[in-house]
Amino acid sequence: MSSPSTQNVEEIALERPIGQALITHEGGLHARPSIKVTKLSKRFQSKVWVGVSPEGPWTDAKSIAKVMAMKTPIQTVIYFTAEGDDAEQAVKALVALVLDDFADAAGDAA
Repeated sequence: MSSPSTQNVEEIALERPIGQALITHEGGLHARPSIKVTKLSKRFQSKVWVGVSPEGPWTDAKSIAKVMAMKTPIQTVIYFTAEGDDAEQAVKALVALVLDDFADAAGDAA
């Protein structure tokens, strides 16, 4: 039996934009790609999360330590979600970053 607070969390999660991308980068989401995810996430005012399932658990994408601790290997689908005024833009940008194999197009040094 679900408590009302659990149902509210699920409903809120469904209202957030969610994007997904397959990690094809050799080594997966190791230090350098994790830094790029974190730096890009911090460009947005929204709260941003990353996870390996659309149902969660979700990790704060603005925390390098938490993103690296996920130890996400190559060929894993990762999911992004965000909450705030620029949430949709944040999710789209993060998905594009992963799909571009963490390229330096965003201006970050390799």
